[in-house]
Amino acid sequence: MLGAIAGDVIGSVHEFAATKTKEFPLLVPESHFTDDTVLTVAIAEWILTGADLVDLLHDYTASFPGRGYGLMYGRWANNRWRDPYHSFGNGSAMRVSPVGFAFENLEQVLQRAERSAVVTHNHPEGIRGAQAVAAAVFWARQLRDKTEIRCRLAEHFGYDLGFTLDAIRPTYRFNETCQDTVPQALVAFLESTGYEDAVRNAVSLGGDADTLACITGGVAEAYYGVPENISRHCFDLLDDRLAAVVRRFRDRFRLG
Repeated sequence: MLGAIAGDVIGSVHEFAATKTKEFPLLVPESHFTDDTVLTVAIAEWILTGADLVDLLHDYTASFPGRGYGLMYGRWANNRWRDPYHSFGNGSAMRVSPVGFAFENLEQVLQRAERSAVVTHNHPEGIRGAQAVAAAVFWARQLRDKTEIRCRLAEHFGYDLGFTLDAIRPTYRFNETCQDTVPQALVAFLESTGYEDAVRNAVSLGGDADTLACITGGVAEAYYGVPENISRHCFDLLDDRLAAVVRRFRDRFRLG
């Protein structure tokens, strides 16, 4: 999950910037964590404690206001509504990476990913996006052959993962849906040569940069790990509460 947080931080300054290159300063003074990090940590605490997920999402959102929450999600959380709103936005996919690290068989991963999504994103595409990302993290932990990872994701979730980033980069635009974010984020990982390269791939698409990089970063962590200089920098940006949950999660599931 630290890889997802680092991706979010790296992508934060490219949000709405339509960055179309991999050549950019990786971490700058303006880099910060967004709602992607806040809600990823909320999912980690849910896994660690078994607390009510709706309550956790409400609480984390109130505790970390102004972090770029989507309009529909913000209304849901700020009004402390308890019913989902049939969303297929990419929020369900960007917060799910802890699920892929915490469970040891695919059935559990898919079940928990669905549970993490449906409290808000109960549209089939919202569920599919969360499950695909969690499964990608799980398979990236287990397998070294990216061709096999690609085939399993395509067969299980029905996404077209046969495109290249170079082919879509010129025309790809900001998009907040699972169906037009998750496949692109997964291919950013599949084409990568290392953690940093994966995140640069994601940002270079010029889309929803922090979320693309968050999703890609979570999967890339499972496959490559996160370089120490990047993880240290991103840890330093977290407040004590967020950092404590991340450390507990990493200790519990032996992540580094």
